[in-house]
Amino acid sequence: MSRYHTLLLFLAGMWGASYLFIKVGVDGGLSPSALMAARTLIAAVLLLGYLVATSGGASRALADLRAAWREAIVLGALNAAVPFWLVAWGETQIDSGVAAIAQATVPICSLLIGLPFLPHERIGPLRVAGVGLGLAGVTVLAGVRPEGGWWAAAGTLAVVLASVSYASAGIYGQLRVRGTAGPVLATSSMIAAFLFLLPLALLQLPEQAPTSGAIASLLALAVLGTAAAQLVLFRILALYGARRLSLVTYLMPGFAIAYGALVLDEPVRYAALAGLVLILLGVALGSGALRPARRAGAAAPAP
Repeated sequence: MSRYHTLLLFLAGMWGASYLFIKVGVDGGLSPSALMAARTLIAAVLLLGYLVATSGGASRALADLRAAWREAIVLGALNAAVPFWLVAWGETQIDSGVAAIAQATVPICSLLIGLPFLPHERIGPLRVAGVGLGLAGVTVLAGVRPEGGWWAAAGTLAVVLASVSYASAGIYGQLRVRGTAGPVLATSSMIAAFLFLLPLALLQLPEQAPTSGAIASLLALAVLGTAAAQLVLFRILALYGARRLSLVTYLMPGFAIAYGALVLDEPVRYAALAGLVLILLGVALGSGALRPARRAGAAAPAP
């Protein structure tokens, strides 16, 4: 397994679990704003500690953060505050598996948004086919439409809008990560996201103490699904680009369904397994790992 696929699977595993943690958090008494503000605060503290330990001290870390304030504002909004809140609110109306499936629209958003900004990246028919195949797998994985009427539709739309925000952040991050270290971008964006979310959180404080499960889910979400995931995210972004990073959203529904089956005893249907096969093929084509074999004489120069 290549380094890219190892990082991608690791990130998908952490983010796939995040939908479960968010669902438990909002069902356990934490409002979407309070849950996401606490999530970004804890992650910011952890990332700041990591940055200080790896960059050469507090003075160097603070200097790097000050230099990246513009990037922090953009990424804090597009890659954290806005999509975090949209997904959390969406999960008050739909279940975690549906949210993960809706999030799989990120690659197509990344493909379309990146056209004018990343002209040097070749899309090619195989990558387009990979995106299409992955979306077909997501359709099979979804099975039936979510129940709940207009509110369920609104919740699903909120997650799709979060995908647009994530895709935009991925393109911007790819353009900016070349000049700024990933841990600096991760730390500064989480600090900015917390500041964006804090006013909303103060207006929506819990009326009663959240459950112990909600608190545990918040901690897991902040440590694994945010702090650790942000470091991996920017590493993949720097090495492989936004479009190949966005393919992680094809793997997340499979992880989300697996976690639901193991933790919540949700049934795993044959349609889900068929969808996963299509999704994995889409990731392989979209990332360039799977290519048609060339004919033996195709590469030979003409006599």
